[in-house]
Amino acid sequence: MNIQANISQGIQQAFQNIFDHQLELEQISLAPTRKEFEGTYTFVVFPFLKVSKLSPEATASKIGDFLKENIAEVADYNVVKGFLNLVLNELSWLDVFQKLITNPNPGQLPANGQKVMVEYSSPNTNKPLHLGHLRNNFLGYSVAEILKANGYEVIKANLVNDRGIHICKSMVAYLKFGNGETPESSGLKGDHLAGKYYVLFDKEYKKQIDELKSSGQSEEEAKKNAPILLEAQEMLRKWEANDEATVSLWKQMNAWVYAGFDATYKKMGVDFDKFYYESDTYLLGKDIVEEGLAKGVFFKKENGSVWVDLTDEGLDEKLVLRGDGTSVYITQDMGTADLKYKDFQIDKSVYVVGNEQDYHFDVLFKIMQKLGRPYGPGLYHLSYGMVDLPSGKMKSREGTVVDADDLMQEMIETAESHTKELGKIEGFSKEQAEELYEILGLGALKYFLLKVDPKKRMLFNPQESIEFQGNTGPFIQYSHARIASILRKAEQIGVDYSKADFSGVKSLAESESGLIFLLNDFEKKIRQAGEDYAPSILAQYLFDLAKEYNRFYADVPIFNENDTSVLAFRVALSAQTAKTIKKGMSLLGISVPDRM
Repeated sequence: MNIQANISQGIQQAFQNIFDHQLELEQISLAPTRKEFEGTYTFVVFPFLKVSKLSPEATASKIGDFLKENIAEVADYNVVKGFLNLVLNELSWLDVFQKLITNPNPGQLPANGQKVMVEYSSPNTNKPLHLGHLRNNFLGYSVAEILKANGYEVIKANLVNDRGIHICKSMVAYLKFGNGETPESSGLKGDHLAGKYYVLFDKEYKKQIDELKSSGQSEEEAKKNAPILLEAQEMLRKWEANDEATVSLWKQMNAWVYAGFDATYKKMGVDFDKFYYESDTYLLGKDIVEEGLAKGVFFKKENGSVWVDLTDEGLDEKLVLRGDGTSVYITQDMGTADLKYKDFQIDKSVYVVGNEQDYHFDVLFKIMQKLGRPYGPGLYHLSYGMVDLPSGKMKSREGTVVDADDLMQEMIETAESHTKELGKIEGFSKEQAEELYEILGLGALKYFLLKVDPKKRMLFNPQESIEFQGNTGPFIQYSHARIASILRKAEQIGVDYSKADFSGVKSLAESESGLIFLLNDFEKKIRQAGEDYAPSILAQYLFDLAKEYNRFYADVPIFNENDTSVLAFRVALSAQTAKTIKKGMSLLGISVPDRM
């Protein structure tokens, strides 16, 4: 039973009967009534005054009268200017609730027969993952899970940037200063070891630039002529020529890094179905350049370079192949887009990449559409803003990066001290307590990074994120633990809330109908979050749900109720809320505890 659908059909009928006008259902929009007014749904009549030929108040009143007389769910209404606020029959919410609890898999929409690839993480193999990567990975994983819940078949992909001059910089520094150091001998994770040499390269490079400048070279000349940079460029040439010693070192250092990444991904709670490596894809795309020339999508300049003209699309001319026949980034990205389609026949492809690449992806997507790719219309750049800490911006080359491993560990330790302070671990074993600290610390971190619209630059405040009050992960997690405690008590005293028979319930408190209203919105919010690729929509919904449950808990005494039917209903309402919170948080990649 869908209350909104019934009301919308009632409004359609009202227009037919009162104004002799056929209104399409798509034209009818119901919004939640604002908190300061009585009602559940609001219908705005301003767009339809030409049809009614009446004042806003008279139009709304006539429709309200019709709905009150003809639609069982509408008990009353009030009019504020052109806003028709509908007060629902409270027991109609009971019918809605009975349907909700018979759904075996709430929050899972039917399969839609479409495949989508979500590409996220995309690390460089010359340094460990940092705070920006945390936002990327949490966004990518959550969007993939939300799309699964929307009925898509989802492939989670990771395109690893494992080649290029930046990788060679770490390798050169390791050969110069490493003395055969390994992760085992140093006690460092492999990705941290590679990152150490990337930082050492930069220090040595700056030192050599200063030396060359003091010997008379300009800064620009010194930057080009620094011996260590020339060594890195030579190493890249050797790698591209498949020099045995160079490739062997590259494989060894990358293997260390991958082992480190695996440990970090496991801690983050993210996973992948398919890895692509730039070392395999960087030569792709040249055949697409030939195809584009043949189709007249690309054109050649006198120096032999190939370009695409996107001025008609509001962009400019863009290089797709250099005059010497070597690739640029867009070349290999065109090739990789085709490779993904060849591998999985995807309908949509979502790239989770920072907003500094907005222009690049705009160009790539327009090119693939011009080339007539079947997946072209389904290409989407999930662009996200930088993450700052109160201490300021991060710079990886200078070794001041906010390391992902360190930050996750710091969050777990903060959760531990905060939880001990509040005395929320009575009766826990050491192992149970440590598991709780990890669930709370990582939940706080993920929720804080996901609750903000992805497009916005954000400030991550570790202390604020761990609070048990306000719009935080721990607040929602604590609400779930509170409900789990209620369900345990209900089981102990023999309350059977599993049967959808609450015929003894003759009225609902406002907080009860408010809770059912939100529970009934769950799949709608999942749909919205999927359409907008925005976990923040789901995060806000879960906060509102937890808040509403706490209002219900304070307002309605669950176990002081003598009527067994009412008691069973309130426990069932609690159980459905817990189930919804657990499912919703899992779509954000967040676990919820049963005890706190």
